Amino acid sequence: DQIIQWFKSHPSPPVVLISDFFLGWTENLAHQIGIPRIVFYPCGAFSMAVLRHLWLNFESITSSMSVVNFSDLPRSPSFVWDHLPSLFRRCRDNSSDQDSLVARWSIVANSKSWGAVFNTFDALEGEYLEWWKKKMGHGRVFAIGPLNQIGVPEKVGRGDVNLQSADGRSSTLQWLDGWPDGSVLYVSFGSQTFLKKAQMEALAIGLQGSGVRFIWVVKQLTAQQVEEGYESVPDGFEDRVSGRGLVVRGWAPQVVILNHPAVGGFLCHCGMNSMLEAIEAGVMILGWPMEADQFLNERLLVDYIGAGVRVCEGPETVPDPTVLAKTIGESMRGDTIGMEMAKQLRNKALEAVNIGGSSMKDIDGLLRELAQLK
Repeated sequence: DQIIQWFKSHPSPPVVLISDFFLGWTENLAHQIGIPRIVFYPCGAFSMAVLRHLWLNFESITSSMSVVNFSDLPRSPSFVWDHLPSLFRRCRDNSSDQDSLVARWSIVANSKSWGAVFNTFDALEGEYLEWWKKKMGHGRVFAIGPLNQIGVPEKVGRGDVNLQSADGRSSTLQWLDGWPDGSVLYVSFGSQTFLKKAQMEALAIGLQGSGVRFIWVVKQLTAQQVEEGYESVPDGFEDRVSGRGLVVRGWAPQVVILNHPAVGGFLCHCGMNSMLEAIEAGVMILGWPMEADQFLNERLLVDYIGAGVRVCEGPETVPDPTVLAKTIGESMRGDTIGMEMAKQLRNKALEAVNIGGSSMKDIDGLLRELAQLK
């Protein structure tokens, strides 16, 4: 009510409302005040197409289904239940819960929006962007990413301050300076994912056995997380890999590290931001998806694009250390198809955000549509 009152009393009220896809309730708000709403998707067109199908077919898709097919989507993908977006699975298992109902109807409302903006680019997800245009019944679907390509800092930011050397360059980057191009694997699972003791031990053994140089970012654990079974780096590991492995505890300047010439691979959970940062840096993904849209992102990059490899799947899965070591070693040898495809994808991402590129054209198209709303 306060927003509506403000809008009606404003001498120059907004002509359009742009809001995040989790804020589907603003679709009704925009309708009430008589202006169009554009939904912004920070995730990819493929993953959001899967999510749209799930929510619009909410009642017919249950955990009793061993495989869920998406024959309506390009390439007709299928996923096992545990690989579907975790938000949908939680809401489906608690379909009468008030929060689940809010999430459900909020996301369904996005399909009614006047337009849609995606943080992606045509060379990555062109066929799914076209699918969105057909489903929405108009061409107001804009891919304006990768948005974090707007600025890559040249100097290390806030998180590496304790590692600064006298000349202001991070000791992490100084360590990277000593290795050949594309020879280092960067390992990080984002800010929200933690590994259990058995997983940490398997990953440590795999990294050690691979013979590959690496940087492993490990989050600081609370006492409660330790009690819940989460683990840090195994005792003695850093001594065993001294000289070719670097463990960074806490926050690390991920974008700067990925853009260092020595880094050729990124072992991660396949979150959209991490995936885009890897693409922009021309770095191959070694995927271990855990939840949310990560399994969908991995499918796109590994199976459809070929710019990555699959090393493990699932939040509870413990990889075989020997197999993991072999996969890491073979993937990082420097002449793999995945590395070449990652470099090609980087060039396409840069082209997209340059003058005349697909994302710049879509930004221009978006601005033209907004200008007409006056």
